[in-house]
Amino acid sequence: MQPINSTEKNPLSSLDVWEDDLLERYPDPESIAKGKTTEEYRNYETPGRDSVREFYRLNHMYQTYEFVQQKRAEFLPFDKKEMSVWDAFDFLNQLVDDSDPDTDLDQFQHLLQTSEAIRRDGHPDWMVLTGLFHDMGKVLCLFGEAQWAVVGDTFPVGCAWSDKIVYPEFFQLNPDKDVEQYQTKYGVYSPNCGLRNVHMSWGHDEYVYHMLKDYIPEAGLYMLRYHSFYSQHREHGYDHLMDDHDREMFKWVNLFNPYDLYSKNPTPPNWTELKPYYEDLVAKYLPAKIKF
Repeated sequence: MQPINSTEKNPLSSLDVWEDDLLERYPDPESIAKGKTTEEYRNYETPGRDSVREFYRLNHMYQTYEFVQQKRAEFLPFDKKEMSVWDAFDFLNQLVDDSDPDTDLDQFQHLLQTSEAIRRDGHPDWMVLTGLFHDMGKVLCLFGEAQWAVVGDTFPVGCAWSDKIVYPEFFQLNPDKDVEQYQTKYGVYSPNCGLRNVHMSWGHDEYVYHMLKDYIPEAGLYMLRYHSFYSQHREHGYDHLMDDHDREMFKWVNLFNPYDLYSKNPTPPNWTELKPYYEDLVAKYLPAKIKF
């Protein structure tokens, strides 16, 4: 793999720029957005889009099948750090960014807004917990990972790229274009083999899925693992790899996605009031400490 310089590690002014770009591509069901209309969510000038293009140029150039295997070997042993759940949220809050035009809330408050929107609509408590933890994998940035290896739309590696992936033209920079097997429809996989047998591009989705896979129901794990897989759950570009179980589980991914994208609002949650509920919820499902 080519060496990565500092500019290539962080082409975005913040991780939120990627999420805000999603709001332009996939406008909001108004029922979840509170305090703003969907049109008001985006307030970046045109140059901001240039940084998103550069982000995806790097993402599509470097996210190879080999790169994914390297990152799985590096991070999935979870031997970097061990923290209590609440210390982990404090750690995540080191990613607070002042450039997000939609909110000045820290990472934990954004996650709390997501989980509260889910709870307000009466969904199961494990789904509320999923909302609270869905972006915990962004701590990868604090371990020195490049932005394009933490966030971004995810996609399968080891097979032909769908033209439904954002900026598909940048895959011409990816070395996997020269691997004949990787450029076939099914690649290293078989028809309708099921996503459990498919390697996804590396990022916070895959990382947090493995972090929590022993603790929450399968539907929640699908939400964690595939919430950035827009080329499938929005564009249906990989139906040929999914099996019937995936299709059933993606009903939960589709249910979760609007809460992920559209729950931001400028009013911070009242943590003093909410703390007892969430302490009990976390204790119900998770161990006292989590490995990173």
